[in-house]
Amino acid sequence: MSSSIHKYYKKSFDGLLILVQLDPITLTGVELIVDGDGTIVKNEREFDSDIYEDLEIDEFEPASPLEFNLYLKKLH
Repeated sequence: MSSSIHKYYKKSFDGLLILVQLDPITLTGVELIVDGDGTIVKNEREFDSDIYEDLEIDEFEPASPLEFNLYLKKLH
């Protein structure tokens, strides 16, 4: 079992905040979708090798692990 340091990204649009946690080794992760009322939808994701290009095209920006985990633990 190996450990990796996750990478985090975020994007806001149409009243939603999308946060992504990405394991750069396995290309798996978690996506959080937060609406204006604070409702959070959590999705386990498997990404393909084009994920970094996709994130750039979709205008995601780097995010902090703290921000992601505050939403994940519903402490926002």
